[in-house]
Amino acid sequence: VQLVESGGGMVQPGGSLRLSCAASGFTFSSYDMSWVRQAPGKGPEWVSNINTGGGRTYYTDSVKGRFTISRDNAKNMLYLQMNSLKPEDTALYHCARESGKATNDWDHWGQGTQVTVSS
Repeated sequence: VQLVESGGGMVQPGGSLRLSCAASGFTFSSYDMSWVRQAPGKGPEWVSNINTGGGRTYYTDSVKGRFTISRDNAKNMLYLQMNSLKPEDTALYHCARESGKATNDWDHWGQGTQVTVSS
């Protein structure tokens, strides 16, 4: 299983970024997927997840209306469109595969892509 994130960077407050995650080594379309972030000195925070077909999406309250998760099963890709970014969104963003055993139980993570929101 390999998950490789990209698309992070530094952006001013109010800006946008689109994160991508390339999945390989497993049947991507068979797994719910999540984005999880970790800010410096803090534990992991679940951000969003999407079901296998992409028709059901969920978000933590702090990003609702600003972030959009999506997936392309034909390309084995997961995305996170982030708009109206705030300094508190600064974190290392990981894509993660849901194990299927419990809610927010991830069995594989990528290395992450850094998002920094600062003026």
